[in-house]
Amino acid sequence: MMLSKDLRIISVNHVFYDVTGVKAPEGRFCYEIFRGQDHPCPECPAHRSFVTEEVCCETSHFRINGRKFQFEMVASPIKDPATHDRQILIFKRDVTLQKEFQAKFHQAEKMATVGMLAAGVAHEVNNPLTAINGFAEGILRRVKRLRGSVDPDLHADLTDYAGTILGECRRCQEIVHSLLTFSRPHSSAFSPVNLNVVVDDTLKLLHNHLKQPKYRHVRIDTRLCPTAPVILGCEAQLKQVMLNLLVNALDALEAVAPSAGDSGDDAPPDAHGGKTAVITVAPFRDERHAGFTVRDTGSGIPQEHLHSLFEPFFTTKPVGRGIGIGLSTCYTIVTEHGGDISVESKEGEGSVFTVTLPLPRE
Repeated sequence: MMLSKDLRIISVNHVFYDVTGVKAPEGRFCYEIFRGQDHPCPECPAHRSFVTEEVCCETSHFRINGRKFQFEMVASPIKDPATHDRQILIFKRDVTLQKEFQAKFHQAEKMATVGMLAAGVAHEVNNPLTAINGFAEGILRRVKRLRGSVDPDLHADLTDYAGTILGECRRCQEIVHSLLTFSRPHSSAFSPVNLNVVVDDTLKLLHNHLKQPKYRHVRIDTRLCPTAPVILGCEAQLKQVMLNLLVNALDALEAVAPSAGDSGDDAPPDAHGGKTAVITVAPFRDERHAGFTVRDTGSGIPQEHLHSLFEPFFTTKPVGRGIGIGLSTCYTIVTEHGGDISVESKEGEGSVFTVTLPLPRE
């Protein structure tokens, strides 16, 4: 692309037409076409190149025809041999996929590090938990021997306190077990997995996350399947699918009531915009399949986005809230299990994600 001193387009190549769809760009300002604005971009390499008379480089984001692009730009100052007018030759290279794959790689590295940290923390926490659990059991045994020799109310209180300590220790040990399950490298060999257990364990992982003020009015309904929905698969991977779907559902509810955490403690669940903030998780089983649904009463998904949901790097979330690999990862995991993942959604009413997996052959 060739630009004049005032950043008007002089000439372009055929790739410009393919990318922008603009049929007659000559004479128009480049920032008008690429940014839809009436002033030069602050990071414009062409402007810097005019000022410094040097080759300038920049990487910038653009939205063209509804699509996000990232271009690597090189601006070189030149002179028209006939008129000696100063011009700028701009070379733009589409690096969108390259940058997205780099982001995915860095995210994978971070997740691997987080997994190692989680495993280390889980092991470190497990040791004092074992000691606390052992001493609490010892206290409970001694308290039982004191029955009749101490005040009945004191005996009841001590029994209750020791029982509470043991119960909380067991809960912490379950959380530690869940962390270790998620962080442990998984084998490609499939084994029997109860989807009721997948749901329970994943919700335990989210237990502390749900205590945040912004989720105070979110209710999670769990409807476990009475006939054990057991399939052959990788438990850690299926928990990852469940976790991704639950986090997406929470984000959808947050979009409906972003200020939910600012309301009074006694506000009813439907106090925000007349919507009840509910996530329903329901494992199921029929004659040939088992699976689970994750239903939310959140913002819903625009119809034009439904066909792109499971594509890598597609996201409707604000910048900084994800790079669009969660649902594509879910899709990959589910298809590797011989299953299917689908979504039904209506904007403003909520969404239902359904994961269907084959039952083991007898």
